[in-house]
Amino acid sequence: MIFDKLEEIEERLGEIEKDLAKPETILNLEEYKRLSKEYTEKKEIVDLYREWKRLTEEEEKTEEMLKHEPDEEMRALIREEALSLSEKRAHIESTLREMLLKGHDKQVQSMFLEIRAGTGGEEAALFARELFSMYMKFAEKMKWKTELMEMSMSDLGGIKEAILLIENKDAYRMLRYESGVHRVQRVPVTEAQGRIHTSAVTVAVLPEPEEMEININPEELRIDVFRASGPGGQHVNKTESAVRVTHLPTGIVVTCQDEKSQHKNKAKAIRVLRARIKEKLEMEKEEEISEERKKQVGTGDRSERIRTYNFPQGRVTDHRIGLTLYKLQDVLSGNLEEILNPLITHFQTEAIARG
Repeated sequence: MIFDKLEEIEERLGEIEKDLAKPETILNLEEYKRLSKEYTEKKEIVDLYREWKRLTEEEEKTEEMLKHEPDEEMRALIREEALSLSEKRAHIESTLREMLLKGHDKQVQSMFLEIRAGTGGEEAALFARELFSMYMKFAEKMKWKTELMEMSMSDLGGIKEAILLIENKDAYRMLRYESGVHRVQRVPVTEAQGRIHTSAVTVAVLPEPEEMEININPEELRIDVFRASGPGGQHVNKTESAVRVTHLPTGIVVTCQDEKSQHKNKAKAIRVLRARIKEKLEMEKEEEISEERKKQVGTGDRSERIRTYNFPQGRVTDHRIGLTLYKLQDVLSGNLEEILNPLITHFQTEAIARG
């Protein structure tokens, strides 16, 4: 499977080389830049693959020599050479696998992490706050730059909705599989009888597109301004600094009120809007991906989940890969590697299999 994929990449590199040599390509600057970028990305892995093939041929020749060499001293030297070639080939093969896996990661410089309370009222909002804290601690641990784009609080200090911007080239690669419904099972602080309840929080991870990728026509936007409010509708700002941006063609609405400046809130809302428009367009283009995301993210209902956080048992279970860790507090403290790394390996391996 891996070598079929490598053959495809090598073949594609040959096609790019031919295209780059065409006069019409040279005259078309945008096309030339695009092909040059793709050439650079593929050449490194192809060069390594060609070296792997050369070593494989050398190893086969050495094994053949060993069959026909009568002298024991020469045979010992040939065996040593065969072992050296085998070790080099195995090392390159391992590197090629890693490069193929990374090749399925989107190169994203910044991303939005959106957290929304689902089924469960105040308890869902309180757990949304804990999830937000978990991701913030992980981002701090990874030394990622973060910026709060929007947050709306519940009456008890939970989070109804939060949008966090994370700027780092590794953030999307590591967090992209967090999209979906996160289910919590515990006794809520609002529960007088001590019964365990199940609540849900939805998480969405969206790569931030560059401005040139998604061009927003200002005439297609409706901008509403209003006073920012705190929990329970208490006004925390006497000026109309909060901004609601509606993209009329798609109906997508983004609200930002975290900043005291109307201008800054609008700028933030536009950035989030661009990411949501890109996601919508991609979902419309690829119906299969759309259906998969609907399965993963769902509606925030208790029955849909990618992960369960069970407080009475102190466990976290990721249902997609059947992984259970009895390290609930450790995970909520931002130590996510034991969950994220197996997820990344699982989905990247699937991506290579699909080609």
